[in-house]
Amino acid sequence: MSPRTRKRRPPARRRTRRPGRQRKRANDRLTGLIVTGVLAIALAVAVVNWLLAHWWVLIIIGALAALVGGGWLYQKRRQARWEAVRAQGLRYGLSQLDALHHARFEDAVRDLMRRDGCPDAVRVGGGGDLGADVKATDPYGRRWVIQCKHRRNGTAGSAVGTPDLQVLNGTARQVHGADIAVIVTNGRVTAPALAFAKQQRLHVVDRHTLAVWASGSRPLWELLRAVPPPRKPTALS
Repeated sequence: MSPRTRKRRPPARRRTRRPGRQRKRANDRLTGLIVTGVLAIALAVAVVNWLLAHWWVLIIIGALAALVGGGWLYQKRRQARWEAVRAQGLRYGLSQLDALHHARFEDAVRDLMRRDGCPDAVRVGGGGDLGADVKATDPYGRRWVIQCKHRRNGTAGSAVGTPDLQVLNGTARQVHGADIAVIVTNGRVTAPALAFAKQQRLHVVDRHTLAVWASGSRPLWELLRAVPPPRKPTALS
């Protein structure tokens, strides 16, 4: 038999889904949604009717909610008042600061900034802090970046030198956007470091200035010389 005389097989028919099944599934879903909606409405109506018949339950629930909300609000206000009193009365002696761990010393500097009216003061010291241990915004809108150098032995410890000031000078303004860059220590500061700070418009809080700041009630910007003028009024002003 030649290839021309071979009978061609009819092409196989593609199986298609019956539209009836799809329609049935859609109808089943719609029916389920309708039944669920009807039951939800019926339940809501039943609850409302029950509450209307037992109105005293609503009064009890409202009274309990008022008591809970009032107690929560009272505790929040009491805590806020206590924090304000604690911040206003915050004082440190040099002996207290000397005995702190370096991380707690940074916490103390942060708390002193908050006492002075910088509610956003935060400690960011740690690995990779890029020379910033404490950041804060004062009531005049100025951004403070503070590097802390704690010496457990006070003036007997190693002095803060020019390299420490160079780190602060290299990152405070360029990286952290500081208006006022400060280094705070409970120890000594070398004469070359002081000269470098003056040249680069950095501020040094040495042991003597720290003692006045921590034990008194004057904000730090009143104890430093040549701080930048206030910025435009902000939410903190």
